[in-house]
Amino acid sequence: MIWLILAMLGVPLWLCALAIIAVVLRNRSLRKRAGDVPARARLPGKKRWVRGHGTWVHDVFAFRGSPAAWREHLLWVESAALVPASETDQKKLRRLGTGFVIARFHHPDGEPADFATAAEHSSALMGPLATVTTAGSVVDSGASSRP
Repeated sequence: MIWLILAMLGVPLWLCALAIIAVVLRNRSLRKRAGDVPARARLPGKKRWVRGHGTWVHDVFAFRGSPAAWREHLLWVESAALVPASETDQKKLRRLGTGFVIARFHHPDGEPADFATAAEHSSALMGPLATVTTAGSVVDSGASSRP
């Protein structure tokens, strides 16, 4: 239906195909970054969870929503803590599985941001702020990664 409307408006279909290919290739490039963490984010001032991919660069967490988000959010993280999921969060994040974790990242100049991921990516989500116990579970470091 949308193809028919675009054709009637005079938009070349090859242009639409190129736009779709660009969206798919940008989304794939996110998943191939070094240290990629598939996650859901609830950014400061927002109420909805946004899916995307993030990566750590020293003490900055870079997050880009997918597919085809053209802006990347850079969050300077001083400390992080694992927080329990509320009932509404469990409903909205059900596709992550039963063992997902939510990390709250605190930065010096504003509200904290929440990031959720599946349990197998929990240590990658905590990045340089994670400390691992002998059982292999991630616990809150609570310390800043800055010297």
